[in-house]
Amino acid sequence: MSASEQLLEKLENRISQLEQENKKLHDTVEYLTRKLFGKSSEKTSSLPTGQMSLFDEAEIEANPKAPEPDLKEVQGYRRKKFKGQRMELLKDIPRDKRLCTLAEEDRFCEECDTTLLSVGEEFIRTEVEYIPAKVRVIDYYRETFECRTCRKDGKPYMEKSPMPYPVIQHSMASPSTVAWVMHQKFVNALPLYRQEKEWKTLGVNLSRATMSNWILAASRDWLRPLVELMHQKLMQEHYIHADETPVQVMNEVGRKNTTDSYMWLYSSGQHAKHPIRIFEYQPGRSGKYPQEFLKDYEGYLHSDAYSGYKKIPGIIRCLCWAHVRRKFVDALPKDAHRPEATFSSQGIAYCNKLFEIEKNLEKLPSEQRKVERLKQEKPVLEAFWAWIYSTKKKVLPKSKLSEALNYALNHKKELTNYLKDGSCSISNNLAENSIRPFTIGRKNWLFSGSPKGAAASAAVYSIIESAKANGLNPYKYLYFIFSELPGVQFGQHPEFLEVTYTRFVGHT
Repeated sequence: MSASEQLLEKLENRISQLEQENKKLHDTVEYLTRKLFGKSSEKTSSLPTGQMSLFDEAEIEANPKAPEPDLKEVQGYRRKKFKGQRMELLKDIPRDKRLCTLAEEDRFCEECDTTLLSVGEEFIRTEVEYIPAKVRVIDYYRETFECRTCRKDGKPYMEKSPMPYPVIQHSMASPSTVAWVMHQKFVNALPLYRQEKEWKTLGVNLSRATMSNWILAASRDWLRPLVELMHQKLMQEHYIHADETPVQVMNEVGRKNTTDSYMWLYSSGQHAKHPIRIFEYQPGRSGKYPQEFLKDYEGYLHSDAYSGYKKIPGIIRCLCWAHVRRKFVDALPKDAHRPEATFSSQGIAYCNKLFEIEKNLEKLPSEQRKVERLKQEKPVLEAFWAWIYSTKKKVLPKSKLSEALNYALNHKKELTNYLKDGSCSISNNLAENSIRPFTIGRKNWLFSGSPKGAAASAAVYSIIESAKANGLNPYKYLYFIFSELPGVQFGQHPEFLEVTYTRFVGHT
């Protein structure tokens, strides 16, 4: 080969390389633009035509009896009302009857002046009435009793009545006020500075500093002991979900305020008899934190593909198929006619098929679910891996699609571990949904003021999210804790704490 031919070949290779780099940069710009301005949902109804037919969706979804919507419904997005819908919405709300009647002086016939008598009533409408909050001051007095007989005998005997133990010593805080402050901040994501304004409209000058002190003290004294017991209970479970999210914490020793700390979430499995959600603040994302929290745990751990979870010994990792689908969704190009769109759509279709089967198996017993998974899902998985091997050769290296393919292939073992046990989950959505309230709240207050504040927030979130998972009203359960636990020597008598936990999970 002559020198000119070698130079030409070299230039052609360089041009091909630059074209690939240019295409990759275009794909990256499209991806980031979609992340910044596009929909965050992973719904796949907008996939290129024909891709979902990979699994005969038309035959599955077809319903000849389904009525066509009329023009008004299509144009006006009219919401259909169902019989009993309003009754279902209001079934747990106290109800009063308000009868509209004639005044006594108006109960006469305008024709003959005879007194009118009631002959029945008719229902007209239902309204929901809002009753604004109000506060009141309670002054506690303790009564003293004396035995007059002993007094006459020269043996004075006096006894004072028992007093409820305060939720916070030397404070005007009550169980209801502390529970409400926590509920507003951690359930309704209402920052303390806005709560400060609301308290002022009620006539109480309650500073955000005071409310912060209440949260710190009440969490330390009454919530954290209960969370520690919940941790012991969680370690007895056979299926655990884990997730983590960054949080900015101020005034950490030896660290800049801009350094990311992390809030970790550990949850019992989807089919647990008594759901548990535990949040734990840690200054970093090292694998040593879940390793310490899950020390001596043996069972299935559902998580994302973060390598830090590899440090935990004695576990079987089950990775999340929702993450696999997300990778293919991120790989969808803006132009639906590009070859990458076809490949990405096929990957999404495989994932959707697995989730569709899982939905149909949801109510089956564990053992039967395992059998059906091997029967229905294993063939889909085998087809999926075969498709990945054949597709890898056709896509641009280091592209989003290549990243999605490699992600699935590199974690093949962990992605199929859920087939070993019918109680395992196909995704880690349970943990992600549990940690979402924290991420929403984080957007409102942006950072925690100190490591103590972050630890207190973790304890409150643990109680609130566990209460919600058990079908309890978070405010009512916080009020129950702050009313019942103060004064109980659960350090010497842990059975009292066990009773509180039983009330928690048993709905008694």
